[in-house]
Amino acid sequence: MSVTTTAPPAPQPPVHPVVTTVLEPRTGWRAIRFRELWHYRELLWILSLRDIKVRYQQTILGAAWTVLQPLAYMLVFVAFFGGNAPKGVPPAIFFFCGLLPFQLFASTLSQASNSLVDNQNLITKVYFPRLVVPIASSITAMIDFCVALVVLLAMMALYRVVPTSRVLLLPAFVLVGAVAALGMGLWLSALNVEYRDVRQAVPALVQFCMFLSPVLFPIDAFPGGWKHYLLIANPLSGVVQGIRWCLLGLPLPLGLMISSTAIALGLLISGLYYFRRMEDRFADMV
Repeated sequence: MSVTTTAPPAPQPPVHPVVTTVLEPRTGWRAIRFRELWHYRELLWILSLRDIKVRYQQTILGAAWTVLQPLAYMLVFVAFFGGNAPKGVPPAIFFFCGLLPFQLFASTLSQASNSLVDNQNLITKVYFPRLVVPIASSITAMIDFCVALVVLLAMMALYRVVPTSRVLLLPAFVLVGAVAALGMGLWLSALNVEYRDVRQAVPALVQFCMFLSPVLFPIDAFPGGWKHYLLIANPLSGVVQGIRWCLLGLPLPLGLMISSTAIALGLLISGLYYFRRMEDRFADMV
């Protein structure tokens, strides 16, 4: 009598369901998909690191260029506008405090506005939230700002300028400046895809914002009337004066800070929704 034994069937690997994503063009205003943006956070970090490496690749001074530009501006301002600094405040510290937020604004605006056009090969071939591209540019500008801030603190130690406890509020003013720059950068990046004139207009816009901000002059130089309203309408004004208030103890009008914060938030919210509205057309127009 023979006994036949059969081996048990081999275990089958689990079958994962196939997820199909269908992309369809849509029009009109749509909600911002922050969950999807968070899902691509690793790509955001990779693009930020790539931008930093590309900027300083094959350069002799490397990251030193981050502080050389504001230092050069500061030397020129001290030589020609040193008398504009308030009494008791070293002109070099006064101007450098104003140049740091302006450089953050200018760098974010310039890089974010051209980010979609500069990454057209990636945008036309791979799907990902297009918001990742300008946000990565803003992160790069923020890293440059942090490096320049260390230089400012070293200069304050050299001039024996000791900040008060207000310095703890410094990140809040920096955040307002970054929000305003990103909001305007979103507007310009979306417009630059359709109208390449934006690339030519951004440098002039940056210089225009400098002269409308209390970078070269204290806020006392903007008296009442239309000059005062231009100062209030510029979100960078409250940021510049707020940083000087934190580090140098200069006065900060409450109305100026409120208007700057409100305008910065308005730019960011409107920029996000306009960018989202135009997002599906980027691959065709870029």
